[in-house]
Amino acid sequence: MRLSKLVAVLMLMAIVTGLAGCGTDPKPRANPEKVSEEKIVNVYTARHYDVDKKLFAKFTEETGIRVNVLEGKAEELIERIKREGSDTAADVFITVDGGILAAAKEQGILQPVWSSIINQNVPSHLRDRDNHWIGIATRARVIVYAKDRVNPQEITTYEDLADPKWKGKVLVRSSTSLYNVSLLASFIALHGEEKAEAWARGIVNNFARPPQGNDRDQARAIAAGIGDVAIMNTYYLGLMANSKEPEEAKVAQKIGVIFPDQATTGTHINISGIGLTRHSKHTENAIRLIEFLTGKEAQELIAAENFEFPVNPTAGKPELLRSWGEFKAQELNFDLLAQYNRKALEIFSKVGWK
Repeated sequence: MRLSKLVAVLMLMAIVTGLAGCGTDPKPRANPEKVSEEKIVNVYTARHYDVDKKLFAKFTEETGIRVNVLEGKAEELIERIKREGSDTAADVFITVDGGILAAAKEQGILQPVWSSIINQNVPSHLRDRDNHWIGIATRARVIVYAKDRVNPQEITTYEDLADPKWKGKVLVRSSTSLYNVSLLASFIALHGEEKAEAWARGIVNNFARPPQGNDRDQARAIAAGIGDVAIMNTYYLGLMANSKEPEEAKVAQKIGVIFPDQATTGTHINISGIGLTRHSKHTENAIRLIEFLTGKEAQELIAAENFEFPVNPTAGKPELLRSWGEFKAQELNFDLLAQYNRKALEIFSKVGWK
C-alpha cells in the first residue's frame, strides 16, 4: 500500500515537472525570421528632422529593435490611424504641438503609458495628465529683434508688440501657422477672448508687411531692414546660427532674443510629444523607444543638433541655448490649446491676420 502511494506521488511529481518544463522551454518557432520581425517598432511621425533619424538608428544599435518610420502631416496621420483601426501598423505617434497631441488623445488613437523610467525622465507638466502622451522636446515662441535698431528693454511682453510705437515694424508668419494658432490659443486661455482679439488686432495694425514665409524668413526680413521685431521659435534661430550657409549664420548674428512675460505667465512653448497608439502590436518595444527618447543621452542629442530644449532636466544644453539664459515657461494644460484652437482661427480671420 505504501509502495503504491509512493509510486503515485512520484508519477504526480513527474507530471508536474514535465508541465513546468513546458512552461519555461517553449517550442522553437518554425520560422526563425518571424522572431526577428517582431523586434520592430512602427513610428508614425509628423517630425521630419535628421536628429530623429539618428536617434532611431542609435536605438536600433543599442536594442536590436528596428524602427520603421512613416512620415506625414499630423492631421493626416491621425486620420490614417483612425481609419486603420485595430489593423493599424502604428505603435507610436509623434508630432509637434500640445494642441494636436491633446486632439489625438481626444480622438481615441492613444492609450496610457505607465513607466517609472519615463516618469523620472519627464516632469509631470510636460506629460499628459493621463499619460496618453509624453513630451520629448520643447521650443519657445519668442520675440526676436534687430540688435542695431531695438532696445530690448522696451519689450518685455507679447502685448508690447501691439503698441502703436511698433507700427510698420512687426514681422510674423501667417495665421495658418500651427505655432501662431497655439500662441493665440494660449492668450485666450490666460486672458479671455476679448483681450486675445485686441492683441491680435494690434499685431495686424503693426505689420511691416503681410504675413509670409516661415520663421527663418522673418529673421531674414529683420536683417534686410524690412522690419525690426518678429515672433519666431527658438530652434529656428539655433539652426540658422549653426548653418553651413554663411549668410544664414550672419542673419542670426544680427538678431537678439527676448523671452516675453517673465514677470507674469511665462513664455509660450510648443512641445513635441510621443504617444503609444491604442492598437499597438509591439507595445513593449514602443515603451522602450519612449524611454530611450526621453533619456539623458537622447535628450542632449536633440538639444545639440536641433536646438530644442530638452524635457529631461538632467540633460545638458549646448552653449547657444545656455547663452540665452534660463527662462520661465508657460505651464498651461495643453488640453486647453486644443480647446481654443478653433476660436483662435476665428479671431485671426476676424482681425484680418491672413
